[in-house]
Amino acid sequence: METTEVLISSPIGVLAVLCAVAAFFFLLAQVTKAKLFNFIPPLLFIYATPVFLNNFDVIPSKSIIYTGLSTFALPAFIVLMLIKVNVPAVIRVMGKGVLVMLMGTVGVIVGGIVAYVAVHNWLSDDAWKGFGALAGSWIGGTANMLATAEMLGASEAQLGLAVIADNVVYVVWLPLLLLSRDFADKFNKWARVPADRLESMDAAAALHVEEDVAPKMPDYLYLAAVIFVITAVGHWAAPVIAEWIASSLPAIKSVFSETTTRILLVTTLALLLSTTPVSKLPNSTAIGTSLVYIFVAGMGARASVAGLAEAPAFVFGAFIWIFIHGLFCVAGAWIFRVDIHSVAIASAANIGAAASAPIVAAHHRPNLVPVSILMALLGYAMGNYLAPLTGQLARIAAGQ
Repeated sequence: METTEVLISSPIGVLAVLCAVAAFFFLLAQVTKAKLFNFIPPLLFIYATPVFLNNFDVIPSKSIIYTGLSTFALPAFIVLMLIKVNVPAVIRVMGKGVLVMLMGTVGVIVGGIVAYVAVHNWLSDDAWKGFGALAGSWIGGTANMLATAEMLGASEAQLGLAVIADNVVYVVWLPLLLLSRDFADKFNKWARVPADRLESMDAAAALHVEEDVAPKMPDYLYLAAVIFVITAVGHWAAPVIAEWIASSLPAIKSVFSETTTRILLVTTLALLLSTTPVSKLPNSTAIGTSLVYIFVAGMGARASVAGLAEAPAFVFGAFIWIFIHGLFCVAGAWIFRVDIHSVAIASAANIGAAASAPIVAAHHRPNLVPVSILMALLGYAMGNYLAPLTGQLARIAAGQ
């Protein structure tokens, strides 16, 4: 471990820097209310700042803190984000809009494969792992990106490329989703949307009321118990399951490593708990999101600016990718006769997750803001399963 060549080397000092960086950019956005943060989320700055702090020897590139974040923080935020998934509520309000989101998810998978095949000759051999990580973000959200990167063993450089591509595309894609409202009448006519769809959707949204309950001290104890029990089960069972897969199904043992098995097991257990009263525990999503940003800062601290040389080709591939996703969303709208508002929210729930879906919903139909968050959580539920699959299929399609 580096101890003498960096300004801050103690584990608690490194953790303090990561937390301070994550907090600073949200404070800056809150205090200045700068429109910049509407188009370039704090996530990019939270990742990039530790990259430079590391490369300028302020903090180390190796620390027990980074290992601890992967071992403990990652399963914790997976649990916290997924126990709030409410599939029945999404289906009640959005109806066939959920099918459009699923079409968009298929578009992310297909688009990732096609885009990687198109640009992989200009990328390093392990770039499929970066594409898998970006698929995690575009199927679910940042939490899925980080979990997928961990499952695939993506390097810090590849994760950095995924973060850059995610934010560059976001700058273009979010305004398009917002502007689509201006073409609602023409689009809805083209998609043959039933006349009563919007009214029935509004009525269902009015019946769905999220209880905003202030958390109490025991709630945090319950959350801690849930997190650590699931994490402990994952750490105990993953080696056993991975070893069984390696001995019984050797053809896929490279896919189901111990890390992959642990994350998938934690994901599955958390989703099972989302159908129980555990889902009613308040503040879990907010706490989970906070851990996500600290984890992102930790990933940036391990990265090198030299690894960003492939960014132009990677970003170009990402634009091919998002175009294919958009085609699938539009095709889904026509097949299922779904309005432009639902399509925009569905795409935002995929590409921008819980940070962007409410923004798009508020612009299109404000009464759909609560359900837009639930749609984003539905993406979280799928991301840890489908994103690694996307990366693996991209690798196979490219003949690697």
